Amino acid sequence: MTGAPENTIELVPGQKVQLTIHDIAFGGEGVARYHDFVVFVPFVLVGEEVEAELVEVKKRFARGKLLQILKPSSHRVQPLCPYFGDCGGCQYQHIDYPTQLEMKRKQVADLFQRVGGFSPEVVAPIVPNPQPYGYRNRIMIRSQWDKFKQGLNIGFIRADNRLVVDIQECKIAEPELSDQIQNVRANPPPKGGIKVVLRKMPSDWDVPRDSFFQNNFFLLPKLIEVVRECVADNRSKFLIDAYCGVGFFGIELADLVESFVGVEVDPPAIKSARRNAANKNRTNGEFLVGTTEALLPDILKRFQPQQTTIVLDPPRVGCPKESLELLRKTGISQIIYVSCHPATLARDLNILCSEGVFELRKVVPVDMFSQTQHVECVADLRLRSEGEGGSL
Repeated sequence: MTGAPENTIELVPGQKVQLTIHDIAFGGEGVARYHDFVVFVPFVLVGEEVEAELVEVKKRFARGKLLQILKPSSHRVQPLCPYFGDCGGCQYQHIDYPTQLEMKRKQVADLFQRVGGFSPEVVAPIVPNPQPYGYRNRIMIRSQWDKFKQGLNIGFIRADNRLVVDIQECKIAEPELSDQIQNVRANPPPKGGIKVVLRKMPSDWDVPRDSFFQNNFFLLPKLIEVVRECVADNRSKFLIDAYCGVGFFGIELADLVESFVGVEVDPPAIKSARRNAANKNRTNGEFLVGTTEALLPDILKRFQPQQTTIVLDPPRVGCPKESLELLRKTGISQIIYVSCHPATLARDLNILCSEGVFELRKVVPVDMFSQTQHVECVADLRLRSEGEGGSL
């Protein structure tokens, strides 16, 4: 006869439970325990006592829908957005902003310790957003036919399912985009299932309509300041701007190095990068069309690795393992890794730092996505010398 099961309490969907929240997981859900069973509940804070209805029960955990706050936290605030809790775009509008910052820093530190094995001390205090609302310069809204009202819903995916919540405005978007939402509503798509991208273009950068640019103009100066400090401290002569888009990092850092190369797979973005470099009088660089994975080996042969910094700003999925292994073998002096997905960042840094090849000096979170679960991070890695315990 085997021992008793780990969880002897039987939970079922629809059951109502009272819980005390003891942590907020990365992703925004509160973590509680019902006897020995882990229960995740959204839109709560640490220390709160809540009533929740179970909506999903698995072998090791359950998820609940918040019904009421029995004992609220002193850090709970009234959300500015009337759609908060229904719309899936924001997770933290119910939390005062200083607490959001502390929470995100802890989440990043916990994630780096769990996924990458890094000390929490390596994570610096988070850089705050000077404008926690009204900052997003790009949003995507969707249309979906609502058979009950016999009309289109135009807005964002709901927090609890794949339906679209109908909206009039977005409180975290720049006001100009809320005006654009009204234009879409006045001239709706012909049917459901259509995505509409609304965007405010930067005034001082040439950016194609469909090319990537940072979503928060208000924090761009601080983001580049963090990266510049890292590059200047290493005193590299050469710079590689991988996944360069319209050339943002390469152009902003060009004055710190003798020469630089930007790499981007999107041809219109490269054309814009060349125009941006000319407009900003950056003459010591070039931009190449192609994937970073394909072009990186030849670029690394052109520069002296011990005097080269590479800035990685890949998509959310992170860097291919073969590119990370190439950087490990080449012995490049410094890697600045910029990522909006801390989990894939921690995974990739674990590969780069394995066997002591690179040392993670620091990670600086930057709150580019206030009121949401997301956070931008800048990681500074330096090549270890053999005397420091690493070998190539």
